[in-house]
Amino acid sequence: EVQLQASGGGLVQPGGSLRLSCIASGFPFSGSAMSWIRQAPGKGGEWVASIYAGEVENYPEFVKGRFTVSRDNAKNTLYLQMNSLKPEDTALYYCTWSNYRGQGTLVTVSS
Repeated sequence: EVQLQASGGGLVQPGGSLRLSCIASGFPFSGSAMSWIRQAPGKGGEWVASIYAGEVENYPEFVKGRFTVSRDNAKNTLYLQMNSLKPEDTALYYCTWSNYRGQGTLVTVSS
């Protein structure tokens, strides 16, 4: 059974930082492309970051330079370091593999 458990969300002020984690199980994590997506209240899903085999990373323009995706294959864990957070980054954040999306973690950016 594929499981993707995200954590690390919370309330942060604009300009602050958070690091999200996602513990994965039920598939070969180390060789798999992984992604983060987010969904803001009342909006559709939005791709945030991906990391591929060989540790190649990819981001949409609106998070480049602010977000960094990484992984620890020994721990089957995916990370998302988010810096310089903005109110528009407020959303539920999910890690994904293939067609699977785990339980999200809520990030709220507000003063």
